[in-house]
Amino acid sequence: MERKELHRPFEVHVSDMECWKERPLIYHFFEIVQILEGSGVRTTNLNDFPYEKGSIFLFTPLDCRGFNATTPTRFCSIRFSEVFLGQYKNAPDRARIVQWLKQLEHIFSHHNRFQRLLVKDAGDCQMISSLINNVVQEYQQKQAYHEENLQHFVTLLLNILARNASDNTNAGITATGQETEPLINRMLLHIRQHISDAEKLRVDYLAAHFNLSANYVGEYFRKLTGESLQHYITQYKINMVQQRLAFSTLTVSQIAGELGFTDESHLGRQFRKHSGVSPLEYRKNARPVGNQQ
Repeated sequence: MERKELHRPFEVHVSDMECWKERPLIYHFFEIVQILEGSGVRTTNLNDFPYEKGSIFLFTPLDCRGFNATTPTRFCSIRFSEVFLGQYKNAPDRARIVQWLKQLEHIFSHHNRFQRLLVKDAGDCQMISSLINNVVQEYQQKQAYHEENLQHFVTLLLNILARNASDNTNAGITATGQETEPLINRMLLHIRQHISDAEKLRVDYLAAHFNLSANYVGEYFRKLTGESLQHYITQYKINMVQQRLAFSTLTVSQIAGELGFTDESHLGRQFRKHSGVSPLEYRKNARPVGNQQ
């Protein structure tokens, strides 16, 4: 799967799109999209959802997304990494924001796989449109304190979107409390949510948690995803390491601890094996190269 990186902690694009020419990509950043004009279908993680003027989407890191316009479409895209919301704050605030973003990622991952996110409240829709207009204006004019203002606007946007998403996070559960989503989707969400907890990624834990035979977990995962369980977990971790190396000031040792590697040496061996360079070499080369559409 092709990938698209964000080369700055924050970017805003307003674009016309007759048709999404690229095949769906995996983007390693958060993205809020508002449809300004047009209609069509957006594809997220192989699920298709219709869009129209005023539609709002939030994509999480590693979501696969694409658009297919049926009428001429114009949209606003706000892209940011977790570093953007924490880079101007003190250490306790950064830790709080990182945890908050992880919770948001879990909420929106659910919607991007199982259902369409709808902002039903008219007041919320109006606030979202107003905030997005403010974001575009601040980003383009770049007056004094525009970075702090952008942080506040995006935080407000995420709060409004999160409360609309959290209202329906249990929509996929029946009255008897049984899950209605496919088992493989629940397993993938579990892995993403607990990627730094090695114990909860063990085959025996997954088998007990999802009521599968321990001997069948790996076979089931490969059959449904086309890759081994361990390869998926490792590659997901490596992608998260790359994002932190590019956009954060965390040391390699801190990243290793956060993502559940045994130590810095273990992370380095795994990273070089999958990326071809050491973590420090990757960080040195991960420099902004201008706006990337």
